Amino acid sequence: MADYYSAYLPLLVILVAGALLVTAMFAGNRLLRPSHPTADKRLPYECGVDPVGEGWAQTHVRYYVYAFLYVIFAVDAVFLFPWATVFGGLGWATVGEMGVFVGFVAVGLLYAWRKGVLTWT
Repeated sequence: MADYYSAYLPLLVILVAGALLVTAMFAGNRLLRPSHPTADKRLPYECGVDPVGEGWAQTHVRYYVYAFLYVIFAVDAVFLFPWATVFGGLGWATVGEMGVFVGFVAVGLLYAWRKGVLTWT
């Protein structure tokens, strides 16, 4: 049984050494960093906007539409690039399927463009 537990001794040594290193790094950071707290430094900071009033702010829906369009084109790229790398051995049926896929994405982009979603005003 002692042989069984002695096999775990290197793991225990590595865990203890790792914990000591992390503790030493945090302690070194605390000792070596400059610390000059002021009232301005303790204010919450978000994107250069000073916190004034309540924390409630409304966001226009177009930002979500841009995010959604980005996700659509990212998914398009995830499907299109691997297909393009192995294009030679896939055959014409696969070319047609990818054409239908790109067509659907193009129709969605055309729809968004016609609705004026892609204008930044």
